Amino acid sequence: MVIALVISYFCLLYTISRLTGRRATNETFYRGGRRSPWYMVAFGMIGASISGVTFVSVPGMVTRIDMTYLQTCLGFIFGYILVAFALLPLYYRLNLTSIYSYLGQRLGQRSYKTGASFFLLSKMTGAAVRFYVVCIILQQFVFDALGVPFALTVSGMVFLIWLYTRQGGIRTLVFTDVLQTVCLFTALLLIIGQVIGDLGLSWGDAFHAVLSDSKSRVFVFDDWLSKQNFWKQFLSGIFIVVVMTGVDQDMMQKNLTCRSMRDAQKNMCTYGVMFVPANMLFLALGILLVQWYATHGMAVPASGDALLPTFVERVSDILPLTSYFFVLGIVAASFSSADSALTALTTSFCVDICQRQNDERLRKRVHIGVAVVFAVFILLFRVLNSTSIIDAIYILCSYTYGPLLGLFAFGLLTKQPTNDRLVPYICIASPVLCYLLDWVVGNYTGYRFGYELLMLNGALTFIALLAVRNTQKAVPPSLS
Repeated sequence: MVIALVISYFCLLYTISRLTGRRATNETFYRGGRRSPWYMVAFGMIGASISGVTFVSVPGMVTRIDMTYLQTCLGFIFGYILVAFALLPLYYRLNLTSIYSYLGQRLGQRSYKTGASFFLLSKMTGAAVRFYVVCIILQQFVFDALGVPFALTVSGMVFLIWLYTRQGGIRTLVFTDVLQTVCLFTALLLIIGQVIGDLGLSWGDAFHAVLSDSKSRVFVFDDWLSKQNFWKQFLSGIFIVVVMTGVDQDMMQKNLTCRSMRDAQKNMCTYGVMFVPANMLFLALGILLVQWYATHGMAVPASGDALLPTFVERVSDILPLTSYFFVLGIVAASFSSADSALTALTTSFCVDICQRQNDERLRKRVHIGVAVVFAVFILLFRVLNSTSIIDAIYILCSYTYGPLLGLFAFGLLTKQPTNDRLVPYICIASPVLCYLLDWVVGNYTGYRFGYELLMLNGALTFIALLAVRNTQKAVPPSLS
């Protein structure tokens, strides 16, 4: 039954890809012909921004930090507004396919290649780790019982994603994201309904049960040292969006398919606001699950990430539909984020590294190569089989976004060029220095940096670029 569900789901995606991929060119693969309806992009982006890991991890957050993650989500709203009105006008005015082309025009070729390289490294490792975690869950719930080896699971999943993105690219994803967002939230609501039903509650009773739970705490204003302090979370949310959306080709590429800058701004502000209610649902599910464990006299799993999967595993016999909903939600979330990453990586490599935007044969070969490397990365994580290594990779990805923040901030906030020759060294030194600062401060004061490390990383890059600026050279008026 689960296999049939996955196959049916893929057939829907492939049908959409066939319809949208007709007469596709590089222009439609990279930019969708700049004809995407903004409301479809906005709705689809909600699902595309929620990975399979998010589907599993956010409900489990309530076991550690209550619902304080919503403070970060409130910061997201202001971050999206900032990106919509500070970065999108620039990208549309310059008619960019890859946003890193701006760095080449504003700072120089080495800055351009450095920015694109940091994106490629971060996106490939980050997306592969996220998809690896999802593949592990699907292997446990579905494929182990069928005797399917993990390597075949990964290869098959990546092949399916490549198959429906290879022709239409970003134009296909605008439509498939809508389907995947519908499936994701349908699965989420059905799982919540299953939990509520097993607890013997009505939806109204469940609403009051969540509100009255001690874990429904959202705001932390009284503890300035806490990582959950409101201002730390709120400001971090703003910068997370600026970095992981505004200067991330993966997240910006769909925004740049809208018919006009005004449509792109409406799209971004709309889906930015929707992150608060979307994450409320995930966190509310987490609270209901904690109550379910207590009602049934079971210990809450030590790992928050195990909260939802363990529940699904334990009720698979008495509530079999829950397993199907869980698999549907995981597949929808993981496909939506992975297909977007593969398309963006292909775009950046062809446009930024090879600088051959119109070469369709190259684009097809690169897309295959990116899919192969993606699968190899996932299988490599399986061989390493170490949670600490995976955590380290996540940390590495967070560090690599700091230099991108610093590069774009310098380009937008100053009127001077920098020393382009030194930019690669600065962008490598900044994360290293941040790591050392985090280690020293943590060991000597006990304070550990949270999301604010991203801001520190960007600030160090910005200061270094300012220190080596070229005061003798003028910036073109169109870029200042």
